[in-house]
Amino acid sequence: MTRRHHGRGVLVLAGCLSSCAGDPAPSPAPGGGGDTWTSLAPLNDARQEVGVAEVDGRVYVVGGFRSNGSTANTTEVYDPATNAWTMAAPMPLALNHCAAVGLNGRLYVFGGSLANGASSDATLEYDPRVNSWAVRAPMPSARSAPMAAVVGGRVFVAGGVPNAQALEAYDPARDAWELLPPMPTGRNHVAGGAVGARVMAVGGRPGNLATLEVYDVAARAWTARASMPTARSGHGAAVVRGCLYVFGGEGNPQSASGTFAQNEAYDARTDTWQPLTAMPISRHGIGAAVVGERIFIPGGATVQGFGATAAHQAYTPPREKSCP
Repeated sequence: MTRRHHGRGVLVLAGCLSSCAGDPAPSPAPGGGGDTWTSLAPLNDARQEVGVAEVDGRVYVVGGFRSNGSTANTTEVYDPATNAWTMAAPMPLALNHCAAVGLNGRLYVFGGSLANGASSDATLEYDPRVNSWAVRAPMPSARSAPMAAVVGGRVFVAGGVPNAQALEAYDPARDAWELLPPMPTGRNHVAGGAVGARVMAVGGRPGNLATLEVYDVAARAWTARASMPTARSGHGAAVVRGCLYVFGGEGNPQSASGTFAQNEAYDARTDTWQPLTAMPISRHGIGAAVVGERIFIPGGATVQGFGATAAHQAYTPPREKSCP
């Protein structure tokens, strides 16, 4: 977390939707359907800088800042079949700016910031079958606002504060970490995902970055690829049919809210980006989870700095779009 952006002294501007100055106009939906947004049941507890992941067809939202600026240990679970949220066992630690993934029927949470602002090295595991949390082997380096992605049964955690170039892989089967070649561009508030055996890290801070760097797990090497059209941080990302979709973020000088509504998709085959229909509500401090090829984005903040919302929307990618 960067205190100058999230401190209580930050001027909070009035929020706005995607029609505000500086936000993109929605792109025409490509043929074949999709490229649409749906509003869904809101979170019970408005939060930003959350961890978001899918486990067994449900969306989990953990931690984050509440509307009053306090740090939450809350766990909420969304069932797309019923469009309803339920509360699950709280995390053993209150964390904001943590990363989350689902793997082998369990939820894993990494790093983040404690309520006092210190970066955490926590590795937490949640088992939905018994509704309980366990503390696992700590990360080699404490980090806040990293990204995490799963490749080959391991979780790759990249970036964060203060070890901004760190790349470390966690093996749940052995409860062990491995240090890997550092990310060339050190950054936090970064997002990304896994496409095949590659980990993609895009955007982030310091400043607002458009940088896309890809780590090849087999080659153990990073490569720079085409920059994202919109430089941003605090955004969310998800992968559907091999395409990396990137949503929202903050640091928009052309919008009164300071946030972005942009939705941009990356195709690694052609090393190109495509703008798609913008978010109905521009937000930062978000995460994204995929269920049934729909991307769910709960919570976040509607203004730069503090401005937690309970809003929850799902994006359906263009049905014909695939990036294998």
